Amino acid sequence: MPGALDGLRVLDLSTLFSAPQVSAMLGDLGADVVKLETPVGDPMRRMGASREGRSLMWAMVARNKRPITLDLDRPDGVALFHRLVERADVLVENQSTAILERWHATWDELSAVNPKLVMVSVSCFGSSGPNAGLAGAGTLAEAYAGLTHMTGAADGPPLLTSLPIGDVLTAISGVVGAIAACYHRDARGGSGQYVDVSMFEPILQLLAGSVVGYAPGSPPPHRMGSRVAGGVPRNTYRGSDDRWLVVSATTDPQVARVLRVIGRDGDAERARFAKSKDRLRHADELDALVAAWIAKHPRDDAIATLTAERIPAAPVNDLADVLADSHILARASVVGIDDETLGRLSMVAPVPRLSATPGEIRHPGRELGACNAEVYADWLGLSDAELAELQRDGVV
Repeated sequence: MPGALDGLRVLDLSTLFSAPQVSAMLGDLGADVVKLETPVGDPMRRMGASREGRSLMWAMVARNKRPITLDLDRPDGVALFHRLVERADVLVENQSTAILERWHATWDELSAVNPKLVMVSVSCFGSSGPNAGLAGAGTLAEAYAGLTHMTGAADGPPLLTSLPIGDVLTAISGVVGAIAACYHRDARGGSGQYVDVSMFEPILQLLAGSVVGYAPGSPPPHRMGSRVAGGVPRNTYRGSDDRWLVVSATTDPQVARVLRVIGRDGDAERARFAKSKDRLRHADELDALVAAWIAKHPRDDAIATLTAERIPAAPVNDLADVLADSHILARASVVGIDDETLGRLSMVAPVPRLSATPGEIRHPGRELGACNAEVYADWLGLSDAELAELQRDGVV
């Protein structure tokens, strides 16, 4: 079945983790993504856990892409690259300015080659400002934009998350930018454009509520463990069986139901906790009461009781729990993909879910140059003889 972005041609000139996911997500939605690599291959092919000598991370970030090789340090390689750019709708890159200049792949050069091109450029700090050009990664972006300061126990040190939140948010931002720019071009008759995706600004979106409520000169918000400043109860809680759950019930009606469930629905408790402005002054007390009630019940029993009363609660799942969860299995939120060498792989299914043109993972990352013949024929119309000559000359 054709995907939502069927017919969209994407040229992927990116590497490592964040930017390649932009093109991978576009590929999930049906775009024809051509992954351009130098003859030595993308370094991601040799990183992370492996199976049968192949990187599992590469299998994920290079999914749905057709890999080709091209030596961009040769003039004839640059000429061939520009021919590909002429036929591309979107180009995704996260290379340094020096490399882009060496490869004749700057925005000024490529937009001259193809005025309709949408170029998605990913960097830690963006293309403008004093920090433009500085190297960085999702970890630096998380710290720089304030997320790390807000993560951890209230009386403990700032903590990095155990997952690449900055990288994934950046990728989603890049996808939104690419699709918006393509809509402007294709539906509104606009030109191509440069999509400047920094890695720290998507993190700032997580802090939007804190930013809007902050008065300059006042103490900045501080980490609160699993709690939030504007609502209670919202925390992780341990059941009597040492299994954890979360509760997030911060509205007045939800708190009224919480008080009934935990047996604290008297006049004195309602006076302290029923209204938001009052219970925030007594947040520690209410949180402790909820924790004490949950500590008397096995986790699943507590969740069942709270859920029956329309109080938002959920288990704290580890990955084994996630992969065995009946709801996740029913929605096929994780799918199995077969590979001749790697065997069966589990991958997170594409999101969001489109009813008519759902996303799909058609294959994991392929071998270096596996699609040279078909891509150079499809995009440029090169014959077998022409491709063979390019191979003999070391251009591809």
